[in-house]
Amino acid sequence: MAEFYVEHFGCRAARADGEAVGSRLRAAGLGEGSPADADVVVVNTCSVTAEADRAARAFIRHTHRKNPQARIVVTGCYAQRAPRELAELAGVSAVVGNSHKALAPEIVLGLAGAPAMSQTASSSLTNGLVMLRTLVSPAVEGAVPIWADDLFAHSFIEEAQLLPGTQTRPNLKIQEGCGNRCTFCVIPQTRGGSRSLSADAILRQVHGFVAGGGIELVLSGINLGRWGRDLHDACDSPRTLATLARLILERTGLERLRLSSIEPMDWNAELIALMAEFGGERPATGGARSGRLARHAHLPLQSGSDAVLRRMHRRYRPWHYAEKVETLFAAAGPDLTLGADVMVGFPGETDAEFEETLALVRALPFGYLHLFPFSPRPGTKGWAMHSERPVPARAVEERITALRSLAAEKSHVHRTRFVDRELECISLKTAAELMSQNRTAALTDNFLPVEIAGRFDANQLLNVRVAGLDSQGTLMAIAVAPLSCSPHFSSSHPLNRGNLDR
Repeated sequence: MAEFYVEHFGCRAARADGEAVGSRLRAAGLGEGSPADADVVVVNTCSVTAEADRAARAFIRHTHRKNPQARIVVTGCYAQRAPRELAELAGVSAVVGNSHKALAPEIVLGLAGAPAMSQTASSSLTNGLVMLRTLVSPAVEGAVPIWADDLFAHSFIEEAQLLPGTQTRPNLKIQEGCGNRCTFCVIPQTRGGSRSLSADAILRQVHGFVAGGGIELVLSGINLGRWGRDLHDACDSPRTLATLARLILERTGLERLRLSSIEPMDWNAELIALMAEFGGERPATGGARSGRLARHAHLPLQSGSDAVLRRMHRRYRPWHYAEKVETLFAAAGPDLTLGADVMVGFPGETDAEFEETLALVRALPFGYLHLFPFSPRPGTKGWAMHSERPVPARAVEERITALRSLAAEKSHVHRTRFVDRELECISLKTAAELMSQNRTAALTDNFLPVEIAGRFDANQLLNVRVAGLDSQGTLMAIAVAPLSCSPHFSSSHPLNRGNLDR
């Protein structure tokens, strides 16, 4: 049996793309191997920064050295932005841009020598290649085939049924593309405009996931808050993320729904009200929290300076952001974990503007931050702005260091407040090394990493009591009681003994 391997780069939505390709290949009968022995290696790239491009190229070169017989298929944002550049790398057998990502599974099957494709799939591939040769690349004998154009007609992969398998908490990507046109961002070029998966398709996935024993599902997208605005279904069909989330929570048995990154301006009153209704605090009388919407919100910030946000063409001001955060915490309670992306060194960023970012981050109750330096992307307005007003590399490094220190401090403060408290968590697939230490990895509903004393199967809801934090900020906990059937709950573990009745 032919084997494949998928390497993921980039955001949660990009990972969902790679997982969808993998699920289709498994359904077609391919086995999964490692980069060193797979027949076909799929490299699912990111291109949001120059470093992301470099990492993808390095992986391709390393894979070709270790496994020269492997057919390497490159897909994702880098493949869309610079397909010829990737096609020239040794070992690459095909380049599939995001515009044709829905065809990637069939392309891989063909390269793996899998059974003949269906007539429809073969026709789609042929049409894709003809389109490519017309719009992107000349038909050169022996050249690496490239599927990429600016129409994005074959871009949305509707996944095989999601089940709690390789990923305990899989991503269901329900939205693709973005039309915000931020000056630093290449995503509109690499993924096109906003497109939504239908509500019926989403509900089928959720029902199937629950029927398969799934507990937590993550809704993801490139611009998730814009889900539904392009749909033109029946009048009673949901067309906003809030109405969709309510439908999932009211009409399915999903135990935990998590929303991934949502732009600040898309946290409207209806969505925040859902957080109050289905999230909320633990009951004052004790016991398990009944909420099914994870108390976790990731709102990209990018900068705390009004002037910088305007140059970025972001659609909110610092005070708008602070108001959204205040409203979210009022709805979900103080246990909400708030995360954000923050960019450092945007063209022209002065010391005073960076201090505004520091001040805003210091004032808000963040649980974590994703920090990254500005990276000029070809074809964006930020590329020209960087050539005119670059921020010195040393200043960027100093600012990143200052923010990293502040972020670590805020994360520690947030996590410490849960010591000696009970939390609800889901057990995860645990690395063998950690399991050999008689500990299990888990994640709380408010997105905090946990290690539980004892061994537990993945995909179990548990109540745990937090005993402390390790040096990395992971919550060290003991199980109080399982919330769902857990055949490997170990009451004999010394830290768990006597806690089952609590």
